[in-house]
Amino acid sequence: MAAHPSIEAITARIVERSKPHREAYVDRVRRAAAKGPHRSTLSCGNLAHGFAVCSPAEKEALAGDVVANLGIITAYNDMLSAHQPYETFPAIIREAAREAGGIAQVAGAVPAMCDGVTQGQPGMELSLFSRDAIAMAAGIGLSHNMFDAVVHLGICDKIVPGLVIAALSFGHLPSVFIPAGPMTSGLPNDEKSRIRQLYAEGKVGRAELLEAESKSYHGPGTCTFYGTANSNQMLMEIMGFHMPGSSFVNPGTPLREALTREAAKRALAITGLGNEFTPAGEMIDERSVVNGVVGLHATGGSTNHTLHLVAMARAAGIHLTWQDISELSDVVPLLARVYPNGLAT
Repeated sequence: MAAHPSIEAITARIVERSKPHREAYVDRVRRAAAKGPHRSTLSCGNLAHGFAVCSPAEKEALAGDVVANLGIITAYNDMLSAHQPYETFPAIIREAAREAGGIAQVAGAVPAMCDGVTQGQPGMELSLFSRDAIAMAAGIGLSHNMFDAVVHLGICDKIVPGLVIAALSFGHLPSVFIPAGPMTSGLPNDEKSRIRQLYAEGKVGRAELLEAESKSYHGPGTCTFYGTANSNQMLMEIMGFHMPGSSFVNPGTPLREALTREAAKRALAITGLGNEFTPAGEMIDERSVVNGVVGLHATGGSTNHTLHLVAMARAAGIHLTWQDISELSDVVPLLARVYPNGLAT
């Protein structure tokens, strides 16, 4: 089935506008990829530092540049409900990598703040800035040239856009994003709104308000509304960074762990050492970006992505504008109403 003529025209316009930047970007990605596994460029002293804690068998494998090494960039902390499940993911990923004949190392960690905690507080002044700090921190982790592919553990507001910018800045490496999943539904949104209204009217106190909020945001996983965090997961899946069907599986379930293991194995399957080399910088193109915008409109996702998608696209040499986003909204129907665009969790 052909795409809508307007979508085809907008995509072609983005391609033409982006051509000088995109061509230079793809050339840089291909030149980096042509060097092969970057461990081969490391001195013996460099490499000895890079695999000092590995087992003798792992050291032998990494020294030969024939076994893929999977880098893990993690945004774990146990204050964010969405990121708390990531505590156990590196061990799961290492085991899955071994099963697939590869090796996995945590390449680095990035900061991860929660707008839900900082809204209305001085810390919110750091929120948007954190996106670029995250991109830089992830880049630092990947700068060691030890890795053939990357898995990114991030889910919330500024974290995923920052990780995408890093993944595309190191676009010669295949990248797979691994979500932790949404928390189960808690207090219905209309009931939460009712309690907030009563509090505003002075008819209930702080204790009742806190009880209602705590029943709404009550356990591990992304918040129970379609804000930026859950919009991130939709975008990563529709743009091709997730395993299909993985975005909205609850934490702590067998399927969640199975998808995490499969994501690690898929990342190892698409390195330059195999026959399915899929560098992130070439996998993501103008069509991927348009798909993301279409998905955002169709699902009624977070308007914060009018900032983030522009920056994410630019990291791949693609020049997306607000005019493009606006014109796409004219032809994409809204297919879902999820809070705050409706009452559904």
